[in-house]
Amino acid sequence: MAKISYITEEGLKKLKEELDHLSNVERPAISLQIAEARDKGDLSENAEYDAAKEAQGLLEMKIAKLKDTIASSRIIDETKIDTKTIQIMNKVKIKNIKNNAVMVYTIVSEPEADVKKGKISVDTPIAKGLLGKKVGDTVDISVPSGIIPFEIIEISR
Repeated sequence: MAKISYITEEGLKKLKEELDHLSNVERPAISLQIAEARDKGDLSENAEYDAAKEAQGLLEMKIAKLKDTIASSRIIDETKIDTKTIQIMNKVKIKNIKNNAVMVYTIVSEPEADVKKGKISVDTPIAKGLLGKKVGDTVDISVPSGIIPFEIIEISR
């Protein structure tokens, strides 16, 4: 059984669109590649056929994983999220006390994580260290490069 992941309506919509694309565009394209490779003769020495079959297996695995993720997702009502303490779907402004760098992250579920957009997974060391903390708290977070002290400046939606 997959663990439940909390997700926004927008995030769930994106997952469903990706599943639809994989099922209705990618899958038929790979089936066509397999058919074309099969038409070329001897399958025992047909590299195109082997590559297409491998691609099909990877695609089916990705589709199954996506279906599982969608099935175990629960939509979060963002209007009911509390900002007294840090929790999933909060936007958090933190300051690295060592170098005074200020960062803003939104803590999201794993499928929605996108560091370039400032969305970090609730499963990351930084998010885990911040969960449950309040504005003004200082927290030492263990990251691969060592322990970094952060000050929580702001929590919002």
